[in-house]
Amino acid sequence: MAMSKQDFIALANIIIDHNRMIATSDKPFTDEHLHTLVSFCRRQNSSFNQERWLGYIKGENGPSGGSIKTHR
Repeated sequence: MAMSKQDFIALANIIIDHNRMIATSDKPFTDEHLHTLVSFCRRQNSSFNQERWLGYIKGENGPSGGSIKTHR
């Protein structure tokens, strides 16, 4: 069974949480780690959107590629 969009978002959320928790240490996911995961995700689902997924992890967009909602 191929991974779904929800699976990719869940994986990204784990990476985001990990990187936030260790912000003061030197062990975040690196670009090399992320690109290894990108290769895996592409093999799981040919519709995987690398740019959207990486953008979400980096805080550049929301999980579906849209703008990030800000709280006022």
